[in-house]
Amino acid sequence: MSQSYLIGILLAAAGGFIDAYTYITRGGVFAYAQTGNIVLMGINMGKGQYLQALVYLIPIVTFVLGVFIVELLRKNFSTHPRHWRQTVLVIEAIIVVVVCFIPVGKSTNALAIILISLVSALQYESFHTLRGKAFASTMCTGNLRSGSENLFLFFETKDKYYRNKAIQYFGIIFVFVLGAILGTELAGFFELKAALFSIIFLGGAFISLFFHKSFI
Repeated sequence: MSQSYLIGILLAAAGGFIDAYTYITRGGVFAYAQTGNIVLMGINMGKGQYLQALVYLIPIVTFVLGVFIVELLRKNFSTHPRHWRQTVLVIEAIIVVVVCFIPVGKSTNALAIILISLVSALQYESFHTLRGKAFASTMCTGNLRSGSENLFLFFETKDKYYRNKAIQYFGIIFVFVLGAILGTELAGFFELKAALFSIIFLGGAFISLFFHKSFI
């Protein structure tokens, strides 16, 4: 069930929502993908601004910590009656609630971004397979590559398998964009508290994991 298209859709919507929300409410920063932080860290190191580079290193280290947390959960709770991924989703939801109540400010925004980086790592490491194929619910570059590759293979072979895979990947990207649109709109109305709406998607994924099969 954790590899179902339904779970992929719900988490992609949450990913787009939270990334847009963070960008709007926390000073124009994308907290879900770490590539930007790594590049900015390198730029500041190249300029000799090592203290500023450290600012970007913190969310990167937090992301690594999130991966460690998931692997520990996977190792120690894989035989527990509750799906270990449900524990991850509960932790994500709690962190999102905490972020909603962190006020806006230079230092407080940095804390919020660190926590969202942790959420990104938890989600990315726990759910990175879609029907046996790699995918990401927190960023789109890999999905775009996979969708384009499968689309090319469909044009070349006319095999519907590749067409269906391409549709799945582009569908995930489409839902990610829809989540970003919704996050943008709700952030305009509810400001910091808008992130609470993302828990609907996380909750949907949590409930779905109680089932053994998905209709999509």
